[in-house]
Parts: sequence; structure tokens; C-alpha cells
Amino acid sequence: MTDTILRAEHVSKRVQTADHELTILNDVSLQVNLGESLAIIGPSGAGKSTLLGLLAGLDTPTEGAIWMADQEITAMSEEGRAATRANFVGFVFQTFQLLGSLTALENVALPMELAGDQDAREKAQRFLDKVGLSQRVGHYPKQLSGGEQQRVAIARAFACQPRILFADEPTGNLDRATGAKVSDLLFDLNEQSDATLILVTHEQRLADRCDRTVVIDDGRLSLAA
Repeated sequence: MTDTILRAEHVSKRVQTADHELTILNDVSLQVNLGESLAIIGPSGAGKSTLLGLLAGLDTPTEGAIWMADQEITAMSEEGRAATRANFVGFVFQTFQLLGSLTALENVALPMELAGDQDAREKAQRFLDKVGLSQRVGHYPKQLSGGEQQRVAIARAFACQPRILFADEPTGNLDRATGAKVSDLLFDLNEQSDATLILVTHEQRLADRCDRTVVIDDGRLSLAA
């Protein structure tokens, strides 16, 4: 294992529309080191979330190759990529992605239970304590504010002890004050966990907190000025 936890080489993504082929990403190469925090910024529609999805193995590129922890995920089957994500990856999304029929505790515990972790409920409680939701563990998502729902999502991501955390606009659905509190929590827990953070954001103040920033514009990658 090298110090590189994630590597993309000459990655392109194209999709066929009704009348022409659309290039979303064009010849993107990127390397992320173990424990590093990287912000991906750029205008709306530039390809930020597409790149994050490819790096996480949620989608496959039209061209190029991606390695996660020295494993070429672009050479894997869909099942192989899912297994690799289960072993290495956590997610925090703009839309929270909580299951409405489950309580906060059950939402956090579910991925660990699916992985066969016998201590899933105990770990879920511990991480909900860390995000300040000790008194809300039995509440359902509809009973929680947006900020509380995102804190549940953050607890769920870190409870699985990911090597890499992908965060896609984690404060995008929150007001500025709530977003600031959630971002503080995200960076604090990430520092405690030593996870590698890949953050897609349109907020410069979030990008400034990362070790490094890259810019996606019109499908091409460049270093931040």
C-alpha cells in the first residue's frame, strides 16, 4: 500500500443524448493521498458530482482507470465495486439519504448491521452522542430539522470507520448558520478519524478548510488559483 489512497488516470465520461454525445468529464487525472482533504469546486453543471461518483465507484467512466487503495475499481464488476465501497467508503449527501421508516439510531446502525457487525446499535448510539443527538435517537427523519438530519447522516458515515469519506454539497440544503455548524462537525470528526475527505462544494469557505482544492470547469480539471 502506498500513501496514495485514490488515483484517477485519464478519466472521461460521455453520455448519449437524443441528438448528440455530451462530454461531462474530459481526460481527468487526479491523485489523493491517505489522510488528505480535497475540495472539488466549480460552476453548476461542470461535472463535480459526476467526478465524485466515479471516484467512489458509483459509476464507471467511458475511458480511463481509477484505483482505490491499490485496487482498480474500474476493472471490477458492479458487485466488486459495492464490496470495495463497503470496506473503504462513507458518504454524506446534500439530500441526507435517510430512510424515513427508520429512527435516527436505526439509520446509523443499518449499514453496520448489513455488514454483520454485532455491535452496530452500540456504535450508532456512540456516534449519535458525538454529533449531539443523544436525545433524538428514537426520532424519525420527519421529526428532525434539516441540520439534525445531516448530523444523523454524518454519524452514519463515520460510524462505519471509512478510509475515504465522500461529501457531496453537505451543507447545500441548510441555511448558513446551520451549515457552518454541520461543516464544523464534519471536519472535526474527519480529523479524529484520520479519514481521507473528498468534498464537492460550491462554498469557498468549505473549500478553504481542505488541504487542497481542484477546479472542474467544462469537464476539465485544474488546480485552484
